[in-house]
Amino acid sequence: MPDRLDAPPCNQREVELHMHNPIQLEISRRDLLISSAATVAATGVAAGGAAAQSAGNTMNYTTKMSFTVNGERRNLDVDNRTTLLDALREHLHLTGTKKGCDHGQCGACTVMVDGRRVISCLTLAVMHEGDQITTIEGLGKPGDLHPMQAAFVKHDGFQCGYCTPGQICSSVAVLEEIKANVPSHVTGDLTAKVAVTPAEIRERMSGNICRCGAYSNIVDAIVEVAGTKA
Repeated sequence: MPDRLDAPPCNQREVELHMHNPIQLEISRRDLLISSAATVAATGVAAGGAAAQSAGNTMNYTTKMSFTVNGERRNLDVDNRTTLLDALREHLHLTGTKKGCDHGQCGACTVMVDGRRVISCLTLAVMHEGDQITTIEGLGKPGDLHPMQAAFVKHDGFQCGYCTPGQICSSVAVLEEIKANVPSHVTGDLTAKVAVTPAEIRERMSGNICRCGAYSNIVDAIVEVAGTKA
């Protein structure tokens, strides 16, 4: 390939024409938007066609998976877009876990995955292959309540009850976090053992919204289960 320096110079006539008739580069905003949209559409069609051809016109929209829920192995064949929340409620019929905002803002759908709190409306079921999942149904049953469930009843930690499953699952996980010495934003001394205090509990439970306003009673319930005084 010849170097640019080897290219023959344009003649004098071409230079003069260019000087008297410069190339017009102005374009209206409307024309720019139209041309950009057309380019994007054409690119999308081409890419879609190439993908379909490369996949042999077949695509897997579902996935077979399994995980353990409340101690029981469960096998599912779910749409790849299915959230963990919908898998629990719609496929396994464990409706104790509630769908509140469906945007990860209220905490009503909180469950525990391998002992850690998870907002189940924001995670896909297929991401939890082989995981250990605990819902409110797995903590305790009538006549054999989990200590946190019993404390919520004793301290009237709920009113309408809609957020309660998420509150209780989160509360159990919070005490495990503190036991594991995991600090929060209000932990003062990061070198000392984290204490169970109302401030720590309120900070860690701040993602669980109670529209009935039973927050003080919820703190009392958690403090009692932790074995400390509020």
